[in-house]
Amino acid sequence: MKLMRWIFSSLRAKLLLMFIILTSVPLIAVGLISYQKSYNAVSDHSKAATMLVVGQLGNDIDALLEDTGRLLELENNPQVLHYLFSQTDTYEDAKAIIQTMNLYRETYKYESVLNITVVNLYGRGLSERKGVFQLDRNPLRNPHFQYLLNHPDEVLNIPPPDASPLDRLDGFHYSQHNVISIMATVKQQITHEVIGFIVIDLDDSIIERYCENITLGESGYVYVVDQAGNPIFLPSAMTSLAKAQPPADLSTQLALQQNSYVDYSNGRPKFVAFTTSSTTGWKIVGSVPLQEIVAEANEIRQLIIISVLLSIVFAITLHYFITARLTRPIQLLKSKMRLAAGGFLEVKVQPSGHDEIADLGNSFNIMLEKIKRLLKQSIEEQEHLQKAELRTLQAQINPHFLYNTLDSIVWMAEAGRSGQVIQLVQALSRFFRISLNRGRDWIALKDELEHVQSYLIIQQMRYRDILEYELDVPEALKDLPILKMTLQPIVENALYHGIKNKRGKGLIRITAYASHDSDVYLMIEDNGIGMKPERLAELREALRMQHIPEETGSEVSGGFGLHNVQQRLRLYYGEAYTVIVESEDQLGTKVTIRIPMERMKPNEKGYAR
Repeated sequence: MKLMRWIFSSLRAKLLLMFIILTSVPLIAVGLISYQKSYNAVSDHSKAATMLVVGQLGNDIDALLEDTGRLLELENNPQVLHYLFSQTDTYEDAKAIIQTMNLYRETYKYESVLNITVVNLYGRGLSERKGVFQLDRNPLRNPHFQYLLNHPDEVLNIPPPDASPLDRLDGFHYSQHNVISIMATVKQQITHEVIGFIVIDLDDSIIERYCENITLGESGYVYVVDQAGNPIFLPSAMTSLAKAQPPADLSTQLALQQNSYVDYSNGRPKFVAFTTSSTTGWKIVGSVPLQEIVAEANEIRQLIIISVLLSIVFAITLHYFITARLTRPIQLLKSKMRLAAGGFLEVKVQPSGHDEIADLGNSFNIMLEKIKRLLKQSIEEQEHLQKAELRTLQAQINPHFLYNTLDSIVWMAEAGRSGQVIQLVQALSRFFRISLNRGRDWIALKDELEHVQSYLIIQQMRYRDILEYELDVPEALKDLPILKMTLQPIVENALYHGIKNKRGKGLIRITAYASHDSDVYLMIEDNGIGMKPERLAELREALRMQHIPEETGSEVSGGFGLHNVQQRLRLYYGEAYTVIVESEDQLGTKVTIRIPMERMKPNEKGYAR
């Protein structure tokens, strides 16, 4: 559990795990595939080489027997035909036949031929070893002669111990040799009637030497069996190991006519390959331990395993080198970030190089600079907000407005106009109640409209001949939260700078509507003297640059009202929400205030965002 926690909490451990996985998994996969491919290739190559050796031995045996079989051409010799067909002994014919046999020996160098014999159907014959002879028994009693008599066109190759049928018929003995007998019929040339047989006895040691001289791997060997799987020629390696018998399932595999198989019958598996002699029909069998065939593949496997292990060691070494270059600057950056998170914004990262980590360090330094600038900007905005709120409070308790209102109340009371006094006092009370609002910044739009209406009632009593007003706001919008003192400074500005300087009666209209983009637009229009284009442009530029006059006094009731509302809208709602001023000289002015349509929930201090 601690190991997993360390891996997932340490970048260096993650990189180590990643390096091991990214290097080991592909190498293991490639190693397994390479081993399988190499194993198959080496195994197939070794098996093919074994089969090639076995096939070559079969070809050598066939070539030997075919070359020796040239002696069968004696069946066409006239002296042989005459000797076998004649019933009398002819010394000259026998001598000529022996000379012909010697001529063949000298021509073809038959060193392994032990004896050449011709015999007729009545047992009268001639051989190199015994000369002219007469068999005591009928040669047709021998199954090989009987078979040739029934199949006169075939040639028999008889391996030991069944070879040399004459040996059993008339005491032919080879005390130091086992022989292979090549037998064929001798036919009368005109009638093709069988008149005798020719037998060539071949020393089998030459085939044994073939088998002894062939090695398969380190301990493999080659031997020869007949069509039934019985051994004919066994190498000394088999006899010395008391394994004179071929594998038990060899005859079954021969019957299936397969060229190779793996023998699991005697413990260690062996690869067995064989081929069939086209001349004799014998099976030349090669047997070699399977482990020796795939020895090179096993060496490749060991090499692949060593390569994978060395690659893992190299990956770990490379990991420590790379992570030392990567994690050290990251750890340094981490410590700097912790200092910054603790409030120490003067910290700096000294990046080295031009890689991503160095870029990250530069970005961290830039971020800290921006944070410091934002903090400074936030402090400045708070100061501006406090100034704006102070000036708003000053505007709320404008002494000139209060003095003039009180003078009006005194004048009306002296004139006995008690009803108007009561109405004026009530309007003044509502005006200051909403202005103060127990320190709350947010009020409902309907309360803001009531505040403006109280202000207009007071001013209408003072300027009855020149002031009228209209309020046209949908009921659906009257519960909308709004910043306190948003409309009153604009209305005051319209009165003092628009209508008061105009001849005739002036009108102030307040309307509102909601747009499709979920914003609310509040319009304050007057039909006062308006502004000249250059004055309008100057005012708009001052609003855009957020330039707030530092003076109070007369400016509080003049241009300051627009700037104050503009500043508070941007501070509370964002840069997109502002004051839009439209005016034409001698025709009037229209001020539009855009605010978002958001339902604020009141808290203990009033409405809050």
